[in-house]
Amino acid sequence: MLRFMTAGESHGRSLAGILEGLPGGLAVDRDFINFQLYRRQLGFGRGERMKIERDRIEIISGIRHGKTLGSPISFLIENRDWVKWQLPMSADPVPEGTDVMSVMQPRPGHADLAGILKYQTGDIRDILERASARETASRVAAGAFCRTMLMHFGIRIGSHVIAVGNEHVAERFEDLKGTEILDIDPESPVRCADSDAAGRMMAAISAAKESGDTLGGVFEAVAVGVPPGLGSHIQWDRKLDGRIAQAMMSIPAAKGVEIGTAFAGAQSSGSAVHDAIIYDARKRRFYHETNRAGGVEGGISNGEDIRVRVHMKPIPTLRKPLKSVNIENKQETAAAFERSDTCVVPAAGVVAESMLSYILADVFLEKFGGDSIREIEGNFKNYINLLEEF
Repeated sequence: MLRFMTAGESHGRSLAGILEGLPGGLAVDRDFINFQLYRRQLGFGRGERMKIERDRIEIISGIRHGKTLGSPISFLIENRDWVKWQLPMSADPVPEGTDVMSVMQPRPGHADLAGILKYQTGDIRDILERASARETASRVAAGAFCRTMLMHFGIRIGSHVIAVGNEHVAERFEDLKGTEILDIDPESPVRCADSDAAGRMMAAISAAKESGDTLGGVFEAVAVGVPPGLGSHIQWDRKLDGRIAQAMMSIPAAKGVEIGTAFAGAQSSGSAVHDAIIYDARKRRFYHETNRAGGVEGGISNGEDIRVRVHMKPIPTLRKPLKSVNIENKQETAAAFERSDTCVVPAAGVVAESMLSYILADVFLEKFGGDSIREIEGNFKNYINLLEEF
């Protein structure tokens, strides 16, 4: 079983993560992990925090001489901004009267109000520090380890932006092939294949920033080279699409997930939605003429690209705050403003790639699992041979 946990606060000393379950003997490239962390910090519309942090992973355990040991991998990602927050975020008691930068005005759309009610705290900072999307840096690092294993077996993962606010790609760019999505410049400002739409998206983001507002949008994550048979129809919690959906909905600001063309398909007839099956005798493989199912049928991967679209709400921290209430005196006030982004849709796509990598690595190990990468290679090769003989 593959699993990971993260720890750390947005302005704490560092972020931390533990990833358990990867096999031994897998070669790991630290530069590849750091590049994924770098990609998460990119994107037109990102805030000032990205100019401060230069995320790099410090591997604490589980790797020796560049290869996994099979034991838990633990790592840290330093918060460079910590130097300014040592007293407000101190783990030890601080002298009375110390400015701990308390927050008393909950921000609509954040975990602020729900969190203080749940934990009965009088300082919203106790909630917002952990609820911050800064936590996703740890996810990207953990996902990069998982992606490394998937790449070893020919599975590649990428993402692209379909919409920001009201600006949408042209129809011919909406359903790019998975390999075309992988070819998009990983350092593109909005990671959009449609250059005209990308320009409009950036203009919309600039206008939103100027007016003190924010924008959401839609991105698609895709996995290419996924074999059929991952996941299961046996129990509800083993269904691959259900596990993918939960992982995507855990991304901050994600409010909707569709596998394949689910939203459009809900307004169509069955004959226009489902994917006809064909058999290629030369390659001795089954295929689908289309991929509206998004690579998953009955909770199981069907051999086509896995495609997941995530609909993001606008970031709720606004430079022109909405109305709120001071939790101490209960008087009407403007919501607090914490340094924030204007649009995170491209960056959220990188987080989604990492979460998809984790879920696929988990179900891959369920199917082909072993204690070493060599053992898994044998299991995987045997299964592929069986498919060709079917």
